[in-house]
Amino acid sequence: MYNVGIYGGSFNPLHLGHIRCIIEAANQCKELHIIISCGVNRNEIPPRVRYRWIYQVTKHIGNVKIHFLEDDAVDKNAYSKEYWQEDAQKVKDMVGKPIDVVFCGSDYDENSFWKQCYPESELYIIKRNGISSTEIRKNPYAHWDSIPNVVREYYVKKVLLIGGESTGKSTLTINLANYYNTNYVEEVGREISMRSGTDMLMIPSDFTDILLTHKMKELEAAKQSNKVLFIDTDCLITRFYIDFLDDPQNDKERNKALADAISALNHYDLVFYLEPDVEFVQDGDRSEVIAANREKYGNQIKKLFDERGIKYISVSGNYHERFLRVTSEVDRMLGINRAE
Repeated sequence: MYNVGIYGGSFNPLHLGHIRCIIEAANQCKELHIIISCGVNRNEIPPRVRYRWIYQVTKHIGNVKIHFLEDDAVDKNAYSKEYWQEDAQKVKDMVGKPIDVVFCGSDYDENSFWKQCYPESELYIIKRNGISSTEIRKNPYAHWDSIPNVVREYYVKKVLLIGGESTGKSTLTINLANYYNTNYVEEVGREISMRSGTDMLMIPSDFTDILLTHKMKELEAAKQSNKVLFIDTDCLITRFYIDFLDDPQNDKERNKALADAISALNHYDLVFYLEPDVEFVQDGDRSEVIAANREKYGNQIKKLFDERGIKYISVSGNYHERFLRVTSEVDRMLGINRAE
């Protein structure tokens, strides 16, 4: 058992090879210091995100401390011997006590800078299976099995489906989630809007509840998604209904401001607008006013997205054509080639 050990890396991103090294190192030390190398001039995952990943996978262990080590090299090739000794001294100062052992993965050897910078410490090389952060960054979806659950949320793509009533959003959302073996966020407004038996008698808190509940469901769903999350409707659709279901008491300005604030926080990798060119199906609570002029109200929805610079792909045709159109775009985004 060693007293003090260190294990360092950029963890950009953290992968299962890192986790194996962390576990093996922590098991053999009374105190393990993990050093996150942060290139302030490199386009890396934010340091606080990487810190949180490592904290989440080590907080139960009890003997792990995490540190940031910043450098200003423009890329890894520029991180030369000029940095090595200076940064090693920074690490020694952070640890504040003799370092008995330096752990590293088998992508390093006895001649690496770890040995050169910590000659007074034992070098302990932990065998790894060849997982590479560089390769994961190139295509995380091709290396999904090497990405820890705590990291996957960072890479989950979000796909939003919007449109007016009876354009097939809900069915398509579920079909897509099943097809890509992932989860989805259903439209929450339908149930909440019927608390009085009709959406014509909604009260202000209903709109607030719809906006906040939908956002919270999206945040939670992203943590459990398999590469991609499909989302049925968003806050701007709710904003449309705040105006459409107009009532003097609906306190609409404050709810519209809330919708705008949530929209400013949202980010979607793909947005699909489903055109109203399929048959309108009246399921009992859909608006006959919208049914009578679907294009008019559809254009009002489009305008909300256009005004905010949110790009969307217009999808028309029958249900099968819509499915093929959307999946072709999602496949392209995820780097999936169905012909292979």
